[in-house]
Amino acid sequence: MRKNNKEFNIIINGVGGQGLITLLKIIAEAALLENYDIRTSELHGLSQRGGSVEVHIRFGQKVYSPLIPQGKANLVLSLESQEALNGLYYSSKDTIFLVNKYHTPTFLKDIPEKDYNPPTASSHSHDGEWAPILKTLKQFSRNIFLIPSSEICQKEFGTDVVAGIYFLGFAIYKKFLSLKQTSIISAIKKTIPEKYLDLNIKTFKLSKKYAK
Repeated sequence: MRKNNKEFNIIINGVGGQGLITLLKIIAEAALLENYDIRTSELHGLSQRGGSVEVHIRFGQKVYSPLIPQGKANLVLSLESQEALNGLYYSSKDTIFLVNKYHTPTFLKDIPEKDYNPPTASSHSHDGEWAPILKTLKQFSRNIFLIPSSEICQKEFGTDVVAGIYFLGFAIYKKFLSLKQTSIISAIKKTIPEKYLDLNIKTFKLSKKYAK
């Protein structure tokens, strides 16, 4: 945590099915292990069919509200590139954005269930597609990192469901999130079911290579 901050504020945004609530639980548990006061809030709970999800996490010596004020986010983790734009209200020039190089296909609510395919890492496209999003983000913050988290996880593990854990590891190893690595790993062990634990630990550690 930055020494001149009484609290640390994190926005995590993305779409349903990307594990945002799991990330919230892991970060909150890690902060609790380090004896911080913690407040969390889920603002958008449309977790089915790729609907927008946004959570707030605040921790510090004493935190009174779960909602992050305008311009006060220290870190925005965006697991879906277009959702990163929803973090702008909370950002300042110093806010760090970690943006997954991934977008969901256009979804129409009247598509029959049998015809709906959940988004996967195959939704990646050429680099030029991200230019408008990056241009907008850079008008608000000077700390933008576009990371192919879903693509890396799909390549290494055959699934991109752990892309959020990869992001969390990147933030820890780059010291963008001032919680201890040991606290995060302990929180992962407490939060993730045993049959998925090894995959999540490997994903977290893999991000150290990219962070360097």
